[in-house]
Amino acid sequence: MKRLFSALRLVHRDERGITGLETAIILIAFVVVATVFAFVVLTTGIFSSERGKETVFAGLEKARGTMEVRGGVVVSATGSPLAVDVIQFAVAPTAGGESISLNPSASENRTVIAYRDDTVTDNNVTYTDTVIVGDTDTLLEPGELHVISVDTGDISPAPTLAANDRFTLEVQTPVGAVVDLTRQLPAELAAVMQLH
Repeated sequence: MKRLFSALRLVHRDERGITGLETAIILIAFVVVATVFAFVVLTTGIFSSERGKETVFAGLEKARGTMEVRGGVVVSATGSPLAVDVIQFAVAPTAGGESISLNPSASENRTVIAYRDDTVTDNNVTYTDTVIVGDTDTLLEPGELHVISVDTGDISPAPTLAANDRFTLEVQTPVGAVVDLTRQLPAELAAVMQLH
């Protein structure tokens, strides 16, 4: 037992340790690794925040270029039996929105209207723009109200909208969301009807 205690004392007295140079090398390695890690984390964070900022600005631009329908869709019917010949709806820019071109004869940056029902699809419908509130140009600006009219005879091929028929008009602005107007005609047609 005495030998065991003396062996333990010898091990305990051995004061060999890490030298100052080894300690410095380990500390420098920790600092370098921490610096590289911090650089990677900061670079990734800055890149991510820039991409997030681009996404937010793209979303704002899209929202600013959007219009909204004010009121219902008004359809006029003529003939015997009655069939829809004109579809009208009022539009205004969204709150804080940008100006939107409603010139149907423009070749660039124009609003396109598409028509769809069970039998007819036309992706470029001719329409007319009437200014109700605002200046006389075809630019829908904040504070203005325009009425868009679609003559069903200008749709190719011309649809025969009768009672209980369902149709969709898609208003596609140059920048912004698509305004989807899907309506169903009532069971009995009148000369003028407002569809909600």
